[in-house]
Amino acid sequence: MSSSEIVRKHREHLFPAVAMYYEEPLALVRGEGVHVWDDAGNRYLDAFGGVLTISVGHSNPKVVAAIVEQVKTLSHVSTLYANRPQSDLAERMAQIAPGRLAKSFFTNSGTEANETALAAAKHATGRTEIVALRHSYSGRAAATLAVSGQAPWKRLPAQVPGVVHAHAPYCYRCPFKLEYPTCDLACADDIEELIRTCTTGEIAGFLAETIIGSGGFIVPPPGYFERAVGIARKYGGLFICDEVQTAWGRTGDKWFGIEHSNVEPDLMVSAKGMGNGAPVAVTIATPEVADKYPGITFATFGGNPVSMAAALATLQVIEEDDLKTNARVVGGYLRGKLEELQEKHPLVGDVRGMGLMQALELVEDRKTKAPAPQAVLAVFEETRRQRVLIGKGGVYANVIRLGLPLNATKADVDQLVTALDRGLTFAAQR
Repeated sequence: MSSSEIVRKHREHLFPAVAMYYEEPLALVRGEGVHVWDDAGNRYLDAFGGVLTISVGHSNPKVVAAIVEQVKTLSHVSTLYANRPQSDLAERMAQIAPGRLAKSFFTNSGTEANETALAAAKHATGRTEIVALRHSYSGRAAATLAVSGQAPWKRLPAQVPGVVHAHAPYCYRCPFKLEYPTCDLACADDIEELIRTCTTGEIAGFLAETIIGSGGFIVPPPGYFERAVGIARKYGGLFICDEVQTAWGRTGDKWFGIEHSNVEPDLMVSAKGMGNGAPVAVTIATPEVADKYPGITFATFGGNPVSMAAALATLQVIEEDDLKTNARVVGGYLRGKLEELQEKHPLVGDVRGMGLMQALELVEDRKTKAPAPQAVLAVFEETRRQRVLIGKGGVYANVIRLGLPLNATKADVDQLVTALDRGLTFAAQR
């Protein structure tokens, strides 16, 4: 079957909103390590990792073996029964999660994990209002769309009331026209006025991504979370830490991105790289928060033993292969190369990220910082011709997002950067 035939069926039988990258979309049929293949036999370096989901490489042998063995043993029971993989993963989560996080609820996606966390915060506090961040994205269900801070994802009006959006800690485009550190974290301090003027003054929680992912890998400055969470707690709010993209060693050295700050969450969610492609997500909370979740709750596929086995195997590979350290080392090497591209190409306005989660923000002019979304599209087409796949994002659609698997090497980085160099040159000439 040709690529055009696969794409034709996609276009004919899927919702048009299920968008694809590239002028001529790709049909991928196989993956191994950091590479994927299309149905024409072309091999590509996957530098976006299925949106930061392939954490230990495509078809990782240890993860595949764990999945196969579990399928042959027990494939499904629902949350109405205990199963060993779920209990083992919950125990492991309690061991590695920061602070006093100890009780887990497993679901299938980041959307479900965030919906669970929002409900848990409201039940635990007896309040309903949530402070979220602009530029953020938390999922595609009702409550998670309401807290998301990007118009393209919210074409239908949000139906969940009680959400207010604080300024994002977006240093490159500071909403206060200040510079760090002389800004004294004005973006964090503004949360207090937001609560005092736009809510009842008693909030249920403050929801924030450790690094704002879909918004363009926006990295909050040092001290931001300490200040912001302190303000939220002053008004009774719990801190809901969104680690859907940043967990599992992605930011380097630590299991979770929030561990780079001196803050302990009341609730934390994650998904994506947790199962190396298996549909699995988690909401983990402190005992007092989890114990206040009322009545009964149920998830048909939550805690599915196959997904649990995949997650356990993924965590084991990350630990045994010391991939958290690799994310720091190879991620640091990548960051240096991206900064060299910034010096060479005026299109690159900003380079940011942590570990193996790095981004380039493209602008038409560095002084005005006018976004350059068309340049991103041009880079996309050229890097594809160079057999490298990248990601994009940002409210202005002008950010190139990079998320190599955690076991990527410096040689993989060199291939990626060479393709980006050619892509930026191509974009500048158009």
